[in-house]
Amino acid sequence: MIETTERFLRDIADRVGVDAVEEIRLFPPLRQSGVETGVAVVAARPIAPEPPHIPLVSEPPEALSESAGDEFLPIEEHDRSIVVHRHTVFTARYRHTLKGPDRGKWEVDVQADADAPLVTLDDVVRGVMKRAGEPFEPEKISASAFRSIVESGVSAP
Repeated sequence: MIETTERFLRDIADRVGVDAVEEIRLFPPLRQSGVETGVAVVAARPIAPEPPHIPLVSEPPEALSESAGDEFLPIEEHDRSIVVHRHTVFTARYRHTLKGPDRGKWEVDVQADADAPLVTLDDVVRGVMKRAGEPFEPEKISASAFRSIVESGVSAP
């Protein structure tokens, strides 16, 4: 992984949060007229607001109904596939000026675009590939590989 890509991933971590990122799809950078640009699609777990503090009511256990809590029964194993976890989908872009009077200029933009299940990321990536008309496959970076790159500065395979 090249230094520019690692820098881009660190900027994404600064804006989205290292622990929130679930997956990244990193598209190959484009170089044109002395400027390199890159794009990534990022799926992140939404930051849940802290639940309000609710004081406990002290009642003796025998006063509680036997059916208390039935509305929150555990999910059966065969029903787990229907549970869909939502993610915030971000588009991240960088622009790095390589030549000319602005040489070295670095700009990054990270924007939340959607709230969707993780599988939606595949659809977004296919759409980008189709619009680009290029037969490329973006690099898929898992949450653990992302943390490894950002926290230690060491490239992940």
